[in-house]
Amino acid sequence: MIHTRLEHGEKGIESAVELLRAGELVAFPTETVYGLGADARSVEAVQKIYDAKGRPSGNPVIVHVADVNSARNCVTVWPPLADQLAARFWPGPLTMILPRANTLCAAVSAGRQTVAIRCPRHPVAEALLKAFDGPIAAPSANRSGFTSPTTAAHVLAELNGRVPLIIDGGPCEVGLESTVLDLSTGKAPTILRPGSITLEMLREVAPDVQLHAVTVKTTESAASPGLHDRHYAPRTMAYRFPRAEWPRVQQRAEANGPVALISFTDDVSLPAPHETLLLPDDPAAYARNLYAALREADEKKLNAIFVLLPEEHGGLWTAVTDRLRRATQVLT
Repeated sequence: MIHTRLEHGEKGIESAVELLRAGELVAFPTETVYGLGADARSVEAVQKIYDAKGRPSGNPVIVHVADVNSARNCVTVWPPLADQLAARFWPGPLTMILPRANTLCAAVSAGRQTVAIRCPRHPVAEALLKAFDGPIAAPSANRSGFTSPTTAAHVLAELNGRVPLIIDGGPCEVGLESTVLDLSTGKAPTILRPGSITLEMLREVAPDVQLHAVTVKTTESAASPGLHDRHYAPRTMAYRFPRAEWPRVQQRAEANGPVALISFTDDVSLPAPHETLLLPDDPAAYARNLYAALREADEKKLNAIFVLLPEEHGGLWTAVTDRLRRATQVLT
């Protein structure tokens, strides 16, 4: 078993660069979630990501770069629209899918000829990429399929003994994974995974952007990270429900014994011995706290988790609903 160290600041970045250059893994914060990083040019290093996470081989990983010039070196085609989008949204939580260059190992693409690439907006991630001076492949730093980590403590709980170093950069600002936009088809740009860079924001730059949130089975190859049908999920059985189903949830809770409820309004709550976790009803704050709430509910080891679905749609709520759809089941 690997001894996992937790470090901060410049010392953490120096240690991380040394490990990355030696073909090892490091976990580090981004503005979205914590990533599990490896040198994106090394097939052996990237394979360690898949092994540590238990990640299906058909699930590609995002490659993180320091700037546009670094991104250009990772792809064979960099269209004018990519320049426009990068100028508006990079550094930030927008991932673009483009044809992969041979400077990257094929393992980052899970057998495809494209690569998902982005420039993160977080001081630790930015400093790490600059110091390493190379592309870093980094999916979320958790066991595959389960709830993404938004603090260093979350990473340690998931990957202690599987990664040599975690850089603690505090809680993540956004809390949901990046928007993934496919620019590789020659057709209209398509959002495969919604995020905090919303459809409405993207259409200000590219009016023909389409939203096509894809779902594939865990055993199938995906065009982008985060598209499998079960993803971001707690280990406790979790169910989503609209407000109209609240009476049924109360009945189920009474019948099944102690459960956890994640809500955003005081009038949908459960008394003891149940546990109610109240999230903000603002979409950005809800997104920032969602994974932490799912983890907290999971750690209580109750009989089930019930999540009240947001009533609003569009904007960032689209990404929130996408994550809940993959992390939970429909109440039946």
